[in-house]
Amino acid sequence: MPPIIQSKTALRAYRRQDHLTCWRPFASVYHHHMDPNNAVVRLCVQGMECEGRGRFEDAAQLFLSAWNESTDDFERCIAAHYIARHQKNPVDTLMWNQRSLDLANAVADERVREFYPSLYLNIGKAHEDLGNREAAKRFYEMAASVVDCLRDGRYGKIVRDAVDKARQRLAE
Repeated sequence: MPPIIQSKTALRAYRRQDHLTCWRPFASVYHHHMDPNNAVVRLCVQGMECEGRGRFEDAAQLFLSAWNESTDDFERCIAAHYIARHQKNPVDTLMWNQRSLDLANAVADERVREFYPSLYLNIGKAHEDLGNREAAKRFYEMAASVVDCLRDGRYGKIVRDAVDKARQRLAE
């Protein structure tokens, strides 16, 4: 995900970066399975750039365009994951996250292995937001059971920390 911009100087520096630089955070997570020239991936990268600039409506439109342009379950899985982030209510968030999980299950190969911790985490959070504590706990435990597939680094740490915090939150 693009960095959170905290100053005008940082924002100007961020905007000067070329498209490939913006691709790097995304690629560092899934680099061996993502083609930076893939139209759906490019749209999702552009959507993340918009999120980083606070342009959330533009981001949502780019993710929806990625969904509409997707040609297979792998591409649809990626797009659905990002669409879920921009839903206005937890029911729709859950629906899009579940759709992304179903598509990852349909792909069922190494390309989606590293998606599962985040998918389970997001589905757990949607259930938690809906008041479904037992379902949330189940998905948080599923996320914890597969989180070791993530590489060390910033993204892996973010997901691992989020899983730990979610499990602690519901353990109370």
